[in-house]
Amino acid sequence: MKNPKRNDQRKLMMMNDPIPKVIFKMAIPTIIAFLINSIYSLADTYFVSDLGTAATAAISVNSSLDQLIMMTGSLLAVGANSFIARLLGQGDDRKASQVLSTAFFLALGLSLLLTVCGSIFITPMVNLLGATDTCRQFSIEYASYVLLAAPFMATSFVMNQCLRSEGSATLSMIGMGFGGILNCILDPFFINGLPAVGLPAMGVAGASLATAISKFVSFSILIFPYLTRKSLLRLSIQNFRPTWQIIKEIVSIGSSSMFRSGLAVVSAILLNDLAGNISDSVLAGIGVSNKIMMFPFSIILGFGTGFQPVAGFNWGAKQYDRVKESYRFCSKVALIGSVGMAVLLAVGADWIIQLFGEEDPSLRELGALCIRLQCIALPIHGWVAVVNMLCSGLGNAGGALLLSTSRQGSCMLPILYPMAWLWGEYGVVSVQAVADVLTLALAIPLAIHMMKKITNAEILYKSDRLIDL
Repeated sequence: MKNPKRNDQRKLMMMNDPIPKVIFKMAIPTIIAFLINSIYSLADTYFVSDLGTAATAAISVNSSLDQLIMMTGSLLAVGANSFIARLLGQGDDRKASQVLSTAFFLALGLSLLLTVCGSIFITPMVNLLGATDTCRQFSIEYASYVLLAAPFMATSFVMNQCLRSEGSATLSMIGMGFGGILNCILDPFFINGLPAVGLPAMGVAGASLATAISKFVSFSILIFPYLTRKSLLRLSIQNFRPTWQIIKEIVSIGSSSMFRSGLAVVSAILLNDLAGNISDSVLAGIGVSNKIMMFPFSIILGFGTGFQPVAGFNWGAKQYDRVKESYRFCSKVALIGSVGMAVLLAVGADWIIQLFGEEDPSLRELGALCIRLQCIALPIHGWVAVVNMLCSGLGNAGGALLLSTSRQGSCMLPILYPMAWLWGEYGVVSVQAVADVLTLALAIPLAIHMMKKITNAEILYKSDRLIDL
């Protein structure tokens, strides 16, 4: 049964509390959850690095598998988040629950298909993802358990996003965070074994099993408020409504996230192929540095994800002044925060990368260079992410798609091979930073367009109110 008082409190918070307070209240739990997620992603790499450069390279290759699974859920999750936030702003709780249930069960079906197909064709799959001859077997071992966890990962992504859209960011944080902490605890035991209790050393497969167990635990925590009816929305097979309107709204916004994840997979495969043709050290160095950069990216994404439902809710509620205020506030915070994080990471790059490649000087050199170059472009990435979330929150599917696919798509793919051909391994490690800078050419005019759209809607709304009076 719904709790009207809690429902009203959430709506009042979105519409009346000071913008900085609301955004930080929404964003901080999400940032913490994303950071923990980054930690356990990096934990796999850290513990596996003791097994050698080839094993580390295999973890880098299988990052593309994680992106593939995320793509399965993100199409539905991000679109559902945006649509639900607008529906709640309009007071249509019943339809919002139908959107949640439709996204959840579609994600379950698509991820089960990925599990079956991926498990049957696991060797061709890891070859396609960029596995070299020396790291192929490690890649297969890691992919095996992760594929089994794909349904829990995809559906958790849907629940995670939808909990945020209803203002329950803390529940989302607990679900993601507890699983991440568990993964860090299980990794060393499963990888190295625990003879005292008869647990054998599983190596790379142990890291995969630890990840799979952690994802299942996260799923169990996230679904608990829905099963116990402690959430604002209702998750039920009876609410499954794959109508044209719901599918269209979900896909129109979610496609931007899906294409972003899809292009991330494509660019990662091409990058892995180029790096692997040079050496496992280059492949591992890029993979490790990208996982390290997930920390500032997680903070940026978490902050933007906290901003998106605030913008979407107030857009649906016709509180246009709060939409503009939230955008300006988030832009300032993203720029200032990104500069601070970039300085810290750039200064500590050598020390950080040494934790993952103490015996491989080539891995350390290229990894540190990759980190520093991406730090230079980090403030740009931070602001572009805010513009992207603004488009997504306000239902601008075209703008969200354009920006979300630029960083690892339209701005990266055209320069990938030319940079590798001109500068070899240094071109390969530099390409992501250059692509981040190029995204500015798309974000600036789109940001101007979105501000005009908000201003025009505000003028029209005020005019209509005057006529009614």
